[in-house]
Amino acid sequence: MLVDSHCHLDFPDFADELEAVVARAGEAGVGVMVTICTHLSRFERVRAVAERFDNVWCSVGVHPHEAGSETADTNRLVALAQHPKVVGIGETGLDFYYEHSPRDRQEACFRAHIRAAQATGLPLIVHTRDADRETAAILGECAGEAPLHGVIHCFSTSRQLAEAVIDLGFYISLSGIVTFKKAEDLRRTVEVLPLDRLLVETDAPYLAPVPKRGKRNEPAFTAYTAAEVAKLKRISSSDIAAATTENFFRLFNKVRAPKVMA
Repeated sequence: MLVDSHCHLDFPDFADELEAVVARAGEAGVGVMVTICTHLSRFERVRAVAERFDNVWCSVGVHPHEAGSETADTNRLVALAQHPKVVGIGETGLDFYYEHSPRDRQEACFRAHIRAAQATGLPLIVHTRDADRETAAILGECAGEAPLHGVIHCFSTSRQLAEAVIDLGFYISLSGIVTFKKAEDLRRTVEVLPLDRLLVETDAPYLAPVPKRGKRNEPAFTAYTAAEVAKLKRISSSDIAAATTENFFRLFNKVRAPKVMA
């Protein structure tokens, strides 16, 4: 079984065929999906998707792009995370590439999420782009104050950041980017990362992997990313599925395994 550790099933891209999308994921061997919250104001919609399907779970959080317009109050995040379907805090982090929100607001939002993750014990789901140094510094500082664990989602940056967060106990989640023609540096990094710290995801509806690139992404396509990671790690597709699924349940330990696995 594969797990899509990060997708956005509440997005309008899936509104007309959500049942079919989840069914196709199952047919492709993707047994669990986590649909990720990007706007706290839309959390009820995210949660409703998770409540609708036994094998779909969700997070609660504010994307760094929205940090300038949405308030990420730690107490509210903690309260919403008590719902049985909420299994992670985020996505949150720093995006200094687009800078859709001021950097100081992004950092304040990031720290609010970190405090919520520490208070709940849930994994922190981190988005970072063009902010390796700042992301590593904040995570390192906060991890020194209280237990903190989580994942760098859609990883596409430096080996140095990967090694820094792995040292903090974090995981690395790989998306369809690893299949892209120009992602050679990323593939070289993946080759040396420890297998017991890797997850796979789609970030659907974005970043469809080769050979589906250019199309709308969906959880079923996790299999293509997993196949590329298996090739890079020189193991079989079944072994990468087993390893990344085990890693997922170790990190997202609030998720109940499907009956087929239990």
